[in-house]
Amino acid sequence: MFSLKGDVAIITGAGSEGGIGFACASQLGHRGAKVVITSTTTRIFMRVKELQDQGIQAHGIVADLTLEQNAKQIVQAALELFGGLSILVNNAGMGTITAPETFIPLFELPLAKWKESIDRNLTTAFLMTKHVLPTMVDRQYGRIVNIASTTGPIGAVVNEGPYASAKAAMVALTKATAVEHAKALITANAIAPGWIATPAQTETESHHGLASPMGRSGLPKEVASAVTFLASHEASYINGHLLVVDGGNHLIEGLG
Repeated sequence: MFSLKGDVAIITGAGSEGGIGFACASQLGHRGAKVVITSTTTRIFMRVKELQDQGIQAHGIVADLTLEQNAKQIVQAALELFGGLSILVNNAGMGTITAPETFIPLFELPLAKWKESIDRNLTTAFLMTKHVLPTMVDRQYGRIVNIASTTGPIGAVVNEGPYASAKAAMVALTKATAVEHAKALITANAIAPGWIATPAQTETESHHGLASPMGRSGLPKEVASAVTFLASHEASYINGHLLVVDGGNHLIEGLG
């Protein structure tokens, strides 16, 4: 089993107890990484307590990551608290408690709603990536894992154009980061989860999961396992890759 002892990880969007971000923080922490986790609400401190109860060194920050100063402060906090930074998991996105994702046809979509979704699902990843890179370049090592989606890079969902656009662009951001910083031994990869059984999953999404080849939705820990490998030292020659974690759902042409 590979170890992340000595690594420091930032995981964004980790406020939900049953979400992908918290599953990532738990798995990275159990491999030895010290973790800084973020959320838009104070529930992040409950997640920190749960991680600490598992023996993981963890710190939580409430932040709106669409604001550049907050992204910068999170990176600084990781450096000050844990003395380094080697892993970034950009998981923040989709809807939040305070600003749920909306489903609107493109021809009816207000520009403000478009910008809101792009900022939440793409700009957050850009800002965090921008501010972790100087430290990673100085260290000549880093792992960046972006949580994209099958929505956008692989397919699309009706009335969810901004989200699909942002997630497709996140893959392009991943590739740009990969080619720009490979010589500094920094890798950037993306994961495209399919239907995942989180507290945010709707009844319709759960139905789609049942119609997938494996007959179920995926689990957050199954996405986190892929993240943990890509964040490891052993994944040193995987760069600019999109890993689909959907139980083979993208392979079939007809769904129930």
